[in-house]
Amino acid sequence: MTTEALTRRSVRDRVGDRRVFLAVLVVALGVVMSLLSPYFLQIGNLLAMTQYGAVIGLLALGQAFVILGGRGGIDLSVGSVLSLSGIVMGLLAQNLGLSPWLAAVAAVVFGALLGSVNGVLVARLGLPPLIVTLSTLFLYGALAQVLTEGGQLAGFEREGFAALGQSAILGVPTQVLLILAPMFALGIWAQNRTAFGRRLHQAGTSDRAAGLAGIDVNRLRFRLYCLSGALAALGAVVTNAWLLTARPSAGTGMELQAITIAVLGGIDIFGGRGHLSGVLLALAVVVVLSWGLQLAQVGNSVQTGILGLVLIGAALLNNLISRKVAG
Repeated sequence: MTTEALTRRSVRDRVGDRRVFLAVLVVALGVVMSLLSPYFLQIGNLLAMTQYGAVIGLLALGQAFVILGGRGGIDLSVGSVLSLSGIVMGLLAQNLGLSPWLAAVAAVVFGALLGSVNGVLVARLGLPPLIVTLSTLFLYGALAQVLTEGGQLAGFEREGFAALGQSAILGVPTQVLLILAPMFALGIWAQNRTAFGRRLHQAGTSDRAAGLAGIDVNRLRFRLYCLSGALAALGAVVTNAWLLTARPSAGTGMELQAITIAVLGGIDIFGGRGHLSGVLLALAVVVVLSWGLQLAQVGNSVQTGILGLVLIGAALLNNLISRKVAG
């Protein structure tokens, strides 16, 4: 292959990379939203936007890992796991007087246990992931409501816990700098630099090939659901520190946003392919779009429709760009 051909191929790969497209889309949406609302570029708004993004980003990260694992993997229960884990944390902090920090650790462990229920049913018993996680979505959500009778729990103002959700370090919200960024950095490193990442892509691409390579695909997928549950519970910790209350409906609807972000970020819905760095960019797209539309006082139903149209348009345009560059 000639030097010129190699150069064309290198340019084609860069331009055709979904991450390039998403980066351009983030900038374009930022410009549009700043024109729709004069408050969009204000520092206070940008900080609040990243605080919201920290929560949904943790759910999207867990969702991406589950989908990468293949065999139709999906976790519709993450929003309800967030809600229920947050309530359990509230019960420990308010009713039992446990330190909010210790209650937070317990909540993350509890979230992993909730994820393990999905893991056992899907990976060990072979039940369809869609049905299993849809069932636990309803189950965990109902438990959160029953435990609080629809009310809210407090007890998070002690021992400086509020700083996790309401403070900033060098202008960057603490939960972004100390939780979301490290989690994504660790995930990207694990995906690209470790044996776990190689096993993940092999299992997601082909069960048969992974089995021949000595990979226990069922055990791997069980762990992915546990990881998804733990990350959703970590999202509950961030939410409780931000709002200083645990709400049984805190995670309602977040599961669909998490799936949207993962797929928009380039995670192949059939598993095995995709980059977590793309998921991070897709998170920025969805957060900028959702938050900007709220500032522009666009109704929730219209926001949902616009988000759907943008996602469809983004997919079509990205596909068109990739085909043109390949040609």
